[in-house]
Amino acid sequence: MNSETFIKNLTELIDTEEILTLGTKLSDVEDWDSLSLVAFLSFCNSKLKLSVTPEEVKAAQTVADLFKIAGGK
Repeated sequence: MNSETFIKNLTELIDTEEILTLGTKLSDVEDWDSLSLVAFLSFCNSKLKLSVTPEEVKAAQTVADLFKIAGGK
């Protein structure tokens, strides 16, 4: 998955109207909360077939960090 597709999926996943970029800090995204974290985990584990832990996601600081966790390069 490329970064553009990932950002589109993440925007829908966390149901935000904010414009996200790879450089966006998660702490600046109002809609990034515990429910978003769980939704992201589910997305990675179910749709992408990746084994992602909550600790990995909690350690993410930016959208780029989430992209890497989701297998982006």
